[in-house]
Amino acid sequence: MEKNIASSLQLFVEKMRAKWRWIIGGVLGSLPLSLFLAYCSNGFASISGWGNFFASILFAELILWAGWLVLRKESPPQWLMTLYLGAAILRLLFGALWFVLLPAQGYGTLAERNGYIMADAYNRDRTAWRVANSSLPLTNLVTVRSFRKVDQYGGFLLLSSVYYRVFDGNSHYPLMMIVLTASFSALAVIFTWAITRRAFGEHAGKLAAWGIALYPEAILLGSSQMREAFLIPLICLSIYGLMCLLFDHRWQSALITFGALLLTWPFSPPATGLLLASLILIGLFGGNIVLFRQKRLWLAIISATVLVLIGIWVAWHSYVPQSKHNVFSVVTWWFKISAGMQARLSILDSGWIQNILVSLPPWLHFPFLTIYGILRPLLPAALIDASGKPFWQIIAIWRALGWTILLAFLVVAPIMAFRKYPSADIHTTRLARGFSFVVWAGIIIASMRAGADLWDNPRYRAMFSGVQIALAAWVWVRYREYHDPWLKHIVISLGLVLIWFIPWYMRRYFSFSWPLSDFFHTVIAGVLSVAVYFILQLWRSKSINKPSAG
Repeated sequence: MEKNIASSLQLFVEKMRAKWRWIIGGVLGSLPLSLFLAYCSNGFASISGWGNFFASILFAELILWAGWLVLRKESPPQWLMTLYLGAAILRLLFGALWFVLLPAQGYGTLAERNGYIMADAYNRDRTAWRVANSSLPLTNLVTVRSFRKVDQYGGFLLLSSVYYRVFDGNSHYPLMMIVLTASFSALAVIFTWAITRRAFGEHAGKLAAWGIALYPEAILLGSSQMREAFLIPLICLSIYGLMCLLFDHRWQSALITFGALLLTWPFSPPATGLLLASLILIGLFGGNIVLFRQKRLWLAIISATVLVLIGIWVAWHSYVPQSKHNVFSVVTWWFKISAGMQARLSILDSGWIQNILVSLPPWLHFPFLTIYGILRPLLPAALIDASGKPFWQIIAIWRALGWTILLAFLVVAPIMAFRKYPSADIHTTRLARGFSFVVWAGIIIASMRAGADLWDNPRYRAMFSGVQIALAAWVWVRYREYHDPWLKHIVISLGLVLIWFIPWYMRRYFSFSWPLSDFFHTVIAGVLSVAVYFILQLWRSKSINKPSAG
């Protein structure tokens, strides 16, 4: 008895010692980081405001700790903690990099001169700070229509103002908001790991965690004052709750799912609606019919659907014609108008798109822009276009390279998901099918909504980047396990098409002679190259399988 008490007491002391080691390490690590951020914020002239940064970093550490606690029953490995903290610091350092270099290396826009990489972030963040340091009630940010110009839904604007009122002082430090977005964005690392591990196994989980930690679009959004820094991990958390429900059949997991779902609502009710549809779709593929016979589940789904529709109505009704009387007509009208507006902006921003659309019938304009939007940022364009600032070209190449690599995996994912493999786990395969539908629905809707826009389109689809990278990790694991040639075929095919566009873009930007000046001729050349490649592969496989004479 005494030995048991002694061992229990020793275990308790060791746990407390480990916790205090983390607490002391976090506090001590926050001090130099707060001094560095204050020094950057003051133009390397002083460390004024370091105390505000110190408090905000401690709050960010609480967020990271709370996220880790959510996954405590998953027994996350030590390497994940290191990657998790590294991802938060990486995003914070990138935010500092934008703040320091953009005023000198950018195009001189108002947002860049103030250290913001996106104009939307500049407008919203400046408004949030002004309201936070005024006598205006913060509820005005949601109720007053004039604030809709800087934040259509008001939720992130309200959160930013509350944050500034608590942590900021009389001086505006944009990097203070980056402390919050970087820490919250890093949550996607552990939640993506948990999703992928549950659905596709340990090895895929590790690949997915590294993938989301280093994915350029996730880093870019996590290092700027954008709502997607919150939406990406919240979507991952909601799907993680669903995974726990499907695997453990514990209704407590549903609280995680619907709690995270509801937290996305203030940031973007349409994103909440898309997430709800995705959860239902993944549940149908990965669950069983007994699960969907539960009255509590349908009550929760109906309640969430009603809340989403109310949110969309409140957010959009002031913009729509009075003839639109119900939420479904409002949604249809808004999608049609916004898609058309983005298409017009894409046409106006690019002369070569105008030239292409002239040769197409009007009914093909929208499909063309949707397909083109899926490919953006296009790697050959980023590599060749040296007409702008070198700093921005580096960012363009970085983003395009990340998306091009991920896109190759996502293209092959549905093919692998619907192929039959010997001894493959049927439940894992069904989940891969559900993830494929969700991923491609999100990509297509984002492209239809934002056209060929280089910023809105990628950030809309990046909301589901955790699911995208989880699916890509599954593709890699299955490729290595079964030596499926489809991944190699898709990568080579995509490369063959992109190679044809390198000289086409060189002709546009340099004095380079190239016979294929027409866009569609270039596309046809790429498609024919892919066709020749597959014919050669078919001929090769028949030659190998041909029985020898005698």
